[in-house]
Amino acid sequence: MKLIHFSRSLRLALTSAVLTCGATVALADIKNYEFRLVEPTVKTGPDKTIAVKLIDKTTGKAVPDAVIFATRLDMAPDAMQEMVTKVTPLPGSESGTYRFKANFSMAGRWQLSLGAKVQGETGTVENKLVIQADK
Repeated sequence: MKLIHFSRSLRLALTSAVLTCGATVALADIKNYEFRLVEPTVKTGPDKTIAVKLIDKTTGKAVPDAVIFATRLDMAPDAMQEMVTKVTPLPGSESGTYRFKANFSMAGRWQLSLGAKVQGETGTVENKLVIQADK
C-alpha cells in the first residue's frame, strides 16, 4: 500500500515538474532581449569604435552568438536623418559584446539602429541607441 502511495506521489511530482518547465520555456520572448551601449559617448573622427552588449532582460546576462544583420548610424536624434555613415562590424572582445567601427564626422547625437537574431528564438531584436559624439 505504501509503495502505491509513493508511486502516485512520484508521478504527481514529476508531472508538476514537467508542466512547470514547459511553462517556463513557453514564456521566452524576443522582447526579453535588448542592446545596451557599453559607452554612450565617443569622440568625433574617423574609425571610432562603438561597443554594445546584447542583454537577456530576464537574467541580466549578456547573450553571445547573435546574428546582427542590420546596422544603421545616422543623426536622426538631431533631425538629420540624411546624415548617414557606414558601420563596419569588428570582432567582439568578450562574449555577448558586439563592436563596430564608424566615422563620426561631426559632434551631436547619433542613432545606432540594430537588428539581430538570437539563437533559439523566433523574431528579431530591434533597438535604436543614441550615442553622443563630442569634439
